[in-house]
Amino acid sequence: MKKHTCTLLITICFLLISLVTSGCTENIKEPSVAGTFYPADKKELQETIDSFLSKAKKIPGEGNIIALISPHAGYRYSGQVAAYGYKQIQDRDIRKIILIGQSHQENFKGASVYTMGFFKTPLGNVGIDEKSAKKLLNENADVKFYPEAFAKEHSLEVQLPFLQSVLKDFTIIPVLIGSPTRQTFEHLVSEISEIIDEKTLIIASTDLSHYHGYQKAMDMDSKIIAAIEKLSLMNAGELVQSGESEMCGAVPVIIAMEVAKRHGANTGILFNYANSGDVTKEKDRVVGYASIGLFRSPYTNEEKKELLSIARNAVTEYVTSRKAIELDIKNPKLRTDGAVFVTIKEKGSLRGCIGHVQATMPLYQSVIKNAIAASSSDPRFPPMTKDELQDIEIEISILSPMQRLKDVKNIQVGKHGLVIRKGSQSGLLLPQVATEQGWDRQTFLKHICLKAGLPEYAWKDAELYTFTAEIIK
Repeated sequence: MKKHTCTLLITICFLLISLVTSGCTENIKEPSVAGTFYPADKKELQETIDSFLSKAKKIPGEGNIIALISPHAGYRYSGQVAAYGYKQIQDRDIRKIILIGQSHQENFKGASVYTMGFFKTPLGNVGIDEKSAKKLLNENADVKFYPEAFAKEHSLEVQLPFLQSVLKDFTIIPVLIGSPTRQTFEHLVSEISEIIDEKTLIIASTDLSHYHGYQKAMDMDSKIIAAIEKLSLMNAGELVQSGESEMCGAVPVIIAMEVAKRHGANTGILFNYANSGDVTKEKDRVVGYASIGLFRSPYTNEEKKELLSIARNAVTEYVTSRKAIELDIKNPKLRTDGAVFVTIKEKGSLRGCIGHVQATMPLYQSVIKNAIAASSSDPRFPPMTKDELQDIEIEISILSPMQRLKDVKNIQVGKHGLVIRKGSQSGLLLPQVATEQGWDRQTFLKHICLKAGLPEYAWKDAELYTFTAEIIK
């Protein structure tokens, strides 16, 4: 009897081990391009990456990197460019990587998120953050788990050996873009924005121009790189749509830019650029590659003073001569596209406040334009006179991108500004207004309605958006 029981237990153990092993195997995504895009041999692969990293330089820069734009061609062609980006994050405390790439092999609507198990490379297995990955799924936005999309795809896989070489302990959230709808884009931006923390990095996988002559490729690529560096979604979208520039991962890059901006990114830094002609020396039909970081870099006291000086000089020049000042600003942070409101007070009382909700021009230009408008075009006040210049105080609010408000309980008074839209009417209140007036949440909601010319409870069935602002005064 005891012998029979022992044999039964052993049999059950073997069955359990078999089931567990079988389950693990099923949840391991085998590499698709090992041996073609990069070496399949573990030792050779590690030596290849180490060689790339040893030749890459650390690029000086302050602040936190929120997103990395990285190429995805065969390592022979783009490996050295990619290494520059990975050199910047080497040994950082990054625990979660959101990998976003464009599907090259499968056509499907929306996006596919791999939600379970591991991705395998010759350097080992990389675990998926299943909880975060599943949060991205949404049938209405056509964001699904469609594993076939990943079966032969290279754009995300080629990033993994680099990540395994520069980071110690991390998980991934793999996202492949098919044919996205606007709802797909908005959903992914919103959800990715919510799951990001200080130990998360977005990697958008893309190559640039495809199969043009060497100089034309350089010209096309320089335009899109400049747009990314100044975080101009509008400029980047227009360049790709018009064909002036090319990115096979345009949507992944635009998503990364928008999410990064929502998390305070205010500058882009090019780490390295090259094209296939630099490697093969064949320059008739080349492909472009760039490694770019998107950073949140706090404005220094000197930069804040410069912005205030720009605003004051703009007001003074316009009030005295009716001319707009023209400046040649070199600081890349001040050249990054920014949404700005300029508030002017005279002896403590409001004298004018006008701004942009969307980032449509370089920050310093937005400051100039809105400083002039606040002094001369606010319909609540007459144009400013020369005699008033000595008594004014200027305040600059740099706005984050707006986010649709899901629940008014999420409004943080003093931190959030509000925008309301209902029909043809709209209104905006900066976050500091609620603090200055001593309003609570309900009073804030009442006054945003009144600002838009709406009944005080119109917020209950209107579109509400929140934003934050860095206030310089």
